[in-house]
Amino acid sequence: MRARGGTTAWTRRQALAARRALILLPALCAALALPAGAPAAAAPPVPGPYAFAPGARTVTGAQRPTADAALLDPGRTYRSSVPRNGRLYYRLHLTAAETAYVPVTAVPPADTAVSATDGIRVSLQDAKGTHCSYASARFGAGLSPRPVTALAQRDAGKALCQGAGTYYVLVERLDAEGSGAAARAGRWDLEIAPATEPGLEQAGPTTAPQTWNSATPEPLTGTARERPGGTGFTTARPLGQGVWRTTLAPGETRFYKVPLDWGRHLHASADLGGAPGHGYVGGALNLSLYNPVRGYVDDTSLGYTGAPKSAALAPLPPVEYANRYAVPAGVTSVRFAGDYYLVVHLSAQLAGTFGRGPFEVTLRVRTGGQAHAGPGYAGRPAPDDVFTISAQDRESVPTGGSGDGSEHRAMRLVAVGGIGAGTVLLLVLGGWTVAARRAHARASAQKPTA
Repeated sequence: MRARGGTTAWTRRQALAARRALILLPALCAALALPAGAPAAAAPPVPGPYAFAPGARTVTGAQRPTADAALLDPGRTYRSSVPRNGRLYYRLHLTAAETAYVPVTAVPPADTAVSATDGIRVSLQDAKGTHCSYASARFGAGLSPRPVTALAQRDAGKALCQGAGTYYVLVERLDAEGSGAAARAGRWDLEIAPATEPGLEQAGPTTAPQTWNSATPEPLTGTARERPGGTGFTTARPLGQGVWRTTLAPGETRFYKVPLDWGRHLHASADLGGAPGHGYVGGALNLSLYNPVRGYVDDTSLGYTGAPKSAALAPLPPVEYANRYAVPAGVTSVRFAGDYYLVVHLSAQLAGTFGRGPFEVTLRVRTGGQAHAGPGYAGRPAPDDVFTISAQDRESVPTGGSGDGSEHRAMRLVAVGGIGAGTVLLLVLGGWTVAARRAHARASAQKPTA
């Protein structure tokens, strides 16, 4: 009987240990899923300033379009700055056959006071002073300083600005007169990223596609996955189709990129979650879309009263080379494959009415269409990969929208543990099970029979 009693006590101790292990199991799993020395729950990272391209060369704009203006090489990225009401020139050397794109991103200091009409204007002109194109970008109703981007371009084959030679990029800072002018006197940083597109090996259609599905698609549903954004074009986080969630404080801007092949199309919307408080902020959230050379495609914004609200971009056609022959900017700008950038900004004006947040923002990204081969270029663009979606790009793009990512994290835990921590955990549990079965067998064997 002592043997039976001793075995029973031992079995009870094993059962108690097993129950304790099961209680501690979630915490152990969480600890094993973290790298050594990592905290169990890290606070959200403090957002930094705009992320300029690493290695960008700093240049100074000239006052006049002369040979003294800094030369910009397509495919490289540059940093500069523009003073209040400044007008600065930079040079480009172009061949007759290539189309040139010169996006300029202006980055005002975070504490700058701005008006709705403040911003920048960018134009390209030939050596005779003929303007090839111009575009502007303004801060708008949000009255919030943020990175704004405008694109100047020279289209090969158009009536103006043809031929090889020297061209000049003019960057003008637009500052409203009146109240707050003194506070806007500081310089704004600039990021300039010129690119070129070669001509085609064989001439293709010269009219835009006439038919495409322009109906607004139903927004994606499902539990959002966490996806913080980057703080510049070069640090934009890739996104695939799905529902994505992040948090922003007033005044913050986040960058994402969605790879699109030829024949594919994109639709996106943004939801701003509710917050306590009373009042109204115009342009509280701004969602902008830019093409692979950072050219403007579309944008939308929403006014905010503290109740959840959403804003959606206009439907866009599939990416096709011939879209460049269309008139609407939302069509002509989706003219090549590559990374399309979604930029989300939360107005600094929110802080005065609804507090510092952070505020929950949900992005709903839908992609569709049939991918196909692109046109045959007669040369290489600059940079080389600007109009290309590589196999690595496709593999690295996450998708979401049908779940909260917990199943993904669970599978990642198993994969990360591999034959290490995960195997140890299984061996421990297995050992307890085997020991308990052996104890039960011994107890049964020593039990008197009738």
